[in-house]
Amino acid sequence: MEPILTQLGRSTPLPACPDEAVLETVPNPHPGTVYLVRFSAPEFTSLCPITGQPDFAHLVVDYVPEASLVESKSLKLFLGSYRNHGAFHEDCTLAIAKRLIDACEPKWLRIAGYWYPRGGIPIDVFWQTETPPEGLWLPDPGVAGYRGRG
Repeated sequence: MEPILTQLGRSTPLPACPDEAVLETVPNPHPGTVYLVRFSAPEFTSLCPITGQPDFAHLVVDYVPEASLVESKSLKLFLGSYRNHGAFHEDCTLAIAKRLIDACEPKWLRIAGYWYPRGGIPIDVFWQTETPPEGLWLPDPGVAGYRGRG
């Protein structure tokens, strides 16, 4: 049975907030195979919940799918919905991971949030569901820690 996709292939406005965003999935063509899917969002933005100033991050999401895959356009719209959403770095990072888990029920997931400095201090947030599955090739996230200019 083909999935019903409401966003792919059509003009879809950016959701006003994460709660309005719909994460869609498609069937995994290789269920039972342990492989890694990586999404990298180097230009993620949200707002500081206190000052309203923009916050910027490079997010890296790795997951091992089970029955379904996250449809990438719906993910882009979901991440974009944070643009006007006020939340602390830790909340944004973990809320994204938990919504992805709810949507596609992966075998394993990790998220790395490399946040650019606020008040002179970069904040990096890392979380994973459990130990990675045996036999999984898990490359480094590929994002260097913040080193300032030069």
